[in-house]
Amino acid sequence: MQPGIPRPTVIAAILVGMTALTLSGLLLPALWYEVFHRRDAGYLLLALTGVGAVLALYARLLWLNLMRRTAPGHRFGLAAIALICWAMPPLLGTGQGWGNALLVPAGLIAVVLPVREAIAATAAATALTPVYAVLLGLPALTVLYEVTGIPLAAFSGYVTVWLFHVVQELREARAELARSAVGEERLRFARDLHDVLGHSLQAVALRAEVAERFLERDDGRVRKELTEIQTMARDAVRDVREVVRGYRATNLRTELDGMSAVLRAAGMRCERPAVPPSLPAHVHEPLGRVAREAATNVLRHSSATWCEITVAADAGGVRVEIVNDGAARRSSGDAGSGLAGLAERITAAGGEFTAGPGGDGTFRVTASVPMVPVPAEGEA
Repeated sequence: MQPGIPRPTVIAAILVGMTALTLSGLLLPALWYEVFHRRDAGYLLLALTGVGAVLALYARLLWLNLMRRTAPGHRFGLAAIALICWAMPPLLGTGQGWGNALLVPAGLIAVVLPVREAIAATAAATALTPVYAVLLGLPALTVLYEVTGIPLAAFSGYVTVWLFHVVQELREARAELARSAVGEERLRFARDLHDVLGHSLQAVALRAEVAERFLERDDGRVRKELTEIQTMARDAVRDVREVVRGYRATNLRTELDGMSAVLRAAGMRCERPAVPPSLPAHVHEPLGRVAREAATNVLRHSSATWCEITVAADAGGVRVEIVNDGAARRSSGDAGSGLAGLAERITAAGGEFTAGPGGDGTFRVTASVPMVPVPAEGEA
């Protein structure tokens, strides 16, 4: 519930109260006559009892239907209201404004009854009420008022309840969209943290292993590796902050350079790939993620001795292919948890993604993104 917006029950209570005031105003002339002109206690008690029963039952039925608690038994409540309203004019007199009571049940016809039954009941009430009014001897103007007032009252009651329900459905849909947006943001955050921390921590662990290996043999190499660990740690902290802010930008050339450097430090043969200049801005994010995840998977899930990275660009799109010889030594069933997320990212960008072992003991990751960006869902 957004701040400043009344709850549905409050709005429903306001509608019920306004309807009760409207009906009271319709019967006010007749009550005025009973209190200040006729001054008969018996007639006044009968009038107050009838009006109170009608208003209470009317408000109850309207409230239940606004709250979507419609029940077949509400037909009997509508029938009771109609019976009381049709009984008051002959009992209390037709010349003091009690003829207006004949209009009261019309507002509930389309609220309580299904649409087809409501149409038939409104037509019957529009035809029978004037006949009953003529038999009671009501003025011609009152009869004409009832002929036009009954269908208008029935339509007004239906529209009031329908609009209330439509507004509630829109509010619920908006709340559901908000929850969905929160879920998408959580998913994005989890994916980005996996991409950033998975790669960075793996690289830090690798550098630490290299430093430990040269601890007693080459102090200069150890200092170099410790410097690299510090740099990677700072970069990881910066990347995590950018992920939290939601503004982290990935560069394909930077990611591929970092990937080749890390793999070489791990003892693999990996040449720095040639990246075509002036690549479209929209290809860096998805393809850079592919490079980062591929490096993490090579370090974590295989014992490859070489890795080959190729980048090709033409009029159709940009294609990145990463091949290593670690498929034969890859753990069974270990596909890397980020490959499914990469497939989603590349597909969302309008590209294609494949990853799997080859017949020659290699593991191949291929991703391509079109040169022309794919419009986001909902855009023209």
